[in-house]
Amino acid sequence: MHEIIKDICYSCTGDISQIHVDAIVNAANSSLLGGGGVDGAIHQAAGPTLYAACRQIREQSLPAGLPPGEVVSTHAGRLPAEYVIHTVGPVWSGGDQEESLILASCYEQAIIEAQRLGCRSIAFPSISTGVYRFPKKQATEIAWRVVYEYIQHTDAPMKIYLIFFTKHDEKIFLQATRTTGD
Repeated sequence: MHEIIKDICYSCTGDISQIHVDAIVNAANSSLLGGGGVDGAIHQAAGPTLYAACRQIREQSLPAGLPPGEVVSTHAGRLPAEYVIHTVGPVWSGGDQEESLILASCYEQAIIEAQRLGCRSIAFPSISTGVYRFPKKQATEIAWRVVYEYIQHTDAPMKIYLIFFTKHDEKIFLQATRTTGD
């Protein structure tokens, strides 16, 4: 694990469904009912109660699904976290469909939701960089900018973990942190 900002921000390569934090962020699809990649791994590790909670949200408040850039939270089922904060990242369409703004909103809204829930720690995957094809370098720069701004403007920030699927993806993130000058 790499400590990016002392006692506040960390990065590592691993399985986000195994991280011991108050909340993990799920890079969900709009259905909230599971899928591939991070979403599938989280649903599988959490067990059927997570699926049931997401289905209830769909039936009661989000019949059309969760829009990109927004969040909704559930319990975490069998995960070592207490909450799952679901967000839908943008599908990359060349960069002229406000993808960067939507991706930034995913991170910002997840932090706001974690604060609302009283969380002291949160773990993020690299949102939209898998099947949604958001360019990894640009996505990590956006994630880092949002996290860095949150840390700089909060008196007592929660611990933030950025969890990457591969060492290469984490290396891209670590390079982005160096350009910020912390």
